[in-house]
Amino acid sequence: MPVIRAVFFDVGECLVDETAEWGRWADWLGVPRHTFSAVFGAMIARGRHFRETFQVLRPGFDLEEARAPRAAAGRPHHIGESDLYPDARPCLVALRALGLRVGIAANQPARTEQLLEALQLPVDIIATSAGWGVAKPAPEFFTRVAEVAALPPAAILYVGDRLDNDILPAHRAGMATAFIPRGPWGHLLRDPAIEELALFRLTTLTELPDLVARHNAGYPGQG
Repeated sequence: MPVIRAVFFDVGECLVDETAEWGRWADWLGVPRHTFSAVFGAMIARGRHFRETFQVLRPGFDLEEARAPRAAAGRPHHIGESDLYPDARPCLVALRALGLRVGIAANQPARTEQLLEALQLPVDIIATSAGWGVAKPAPEFFTRVAEVAALPPAAILYVGDRLDNDILPAHRAGMATAFIPRGPWGHLLRDPAIEELALFRLTTLTELPDLVARHNAGYPGQG
């Protein structure tokens, strides 16, 4: 595996703990949060799309259409410092200190770009599927990652919590990957064969900078 020159991250359950946001959607639907969580987990465990949670609880509910009235009611989609996993910001800082390009590219609504920019994270690039008009696991999404990184795919490490949306398609795009199994997808959808494709398998993002540094140190001319 070539030298890693850039590291890109997924958002939900990788950098951001989405527990509070899903709880706010439960409140908006008027259902108990534990009920929402139970249905949400059941959908994921069955390999279904998370949006089906809303159809079970409120048939005909349109998640995208609901964003505007929820915002108008003073309860918009929100990501604050407290929603970041504690290891997220230190990891980004440490990777930048290694001289790497650091980016965020994820399946997220356009507002997420603004919310992440407001947090002043130490990253070079923030991009979303809404902004790009293409979503994971489409190969074109990872083509865009390489384009904005201005690097060949083999020089990029993609970090995510989902084997289906992150690890497998990034690997197929020619990128190195790091799998961090936290959040419902990481815990419920396990596949050892796909996990083996990951260059790094993490329990915390705290491990990542040292792993990347040691990996790159194995190549001539790398510190």
